Amino acid sequence: MFTRKNLSYKAVSLGKGPVPSDEAMTAAAAAHLEVMRHRHSIRDFDPKPVPRRIIEDCIQTAGLAPSGANHQPWHFALIGDDQMKAEIRAAAEYEERNFYESDNHDEWIKALEPIGTGPDKPHLVEAPWLIVIFAERYGQFDDGQRYKNYYVPESVGIAAGFLITALHLAGLSCLTHTPNPMQFLTEICNRPKSNKPVMILAVGHRKQTATIPAAAKLKKPLDEILSRF
Repeated sequence: MFTRKNLSYKAVSLGKGPVPSDEAMTAAAAAHLEVMRHRHSIRDFDPKPVPRRIIEDCIQTAGLAPSGANHQPWHFALIGDDQMKAEIRAAAEYEERNFYESDNHDEWIKALEPIGTGPDKPHLVEAPWLIVIFAERYGQFDDGQRYKNYYVPESVGIAAGFLITALHLAGLSCLTHTPNPMQFLTEICNRPKSNKPVMILAVGHRKQTATIPAAAKLKKPLDEILSRF
């Protein structure tokens, strides 16, 4: 929690660290790229338990992400309770059915066809853990007075990327899920009104028989995502 007396600037030393060679950095970047090539969102989760400590370390990694004014405008609700997961599934599927039955979303539903999604979300109860990521639109000082958070969507997006990467490096799989609307998550997770739900991450081990959509293998080549100047 921020306190008013700690708002002044003070520089501290980052400390001396190793200075790797260009060759070592090149090898490290290539190795990380190769590891991340095997990251895929999956829907087929093994019920095998995952120790809470592993997930909490990954969430703590997410908390190290950069943020606007270092306000860290995020909160993570970690859910392993079966009844709570079932409640989230029921609410999410209700919103998903409304979405898929609406004529207003035909273009979006058409875009989803190669992914093979539908209104049924069994992964929300089959995965051993759900992580609900919230964006904190404003914070509070220790005396209760509100303060504004800055670059909230950008900051939370970066933290979510940190989290997904950490989960993959730990040997786990996850699936992002963004039901719309998702205000029910604020209520189920007992979060204050300042917290806006951003996504659900279903997390666990993938089944050995897990499949992914063929379209998920189609990634834009470097020349399409990079401009060199």
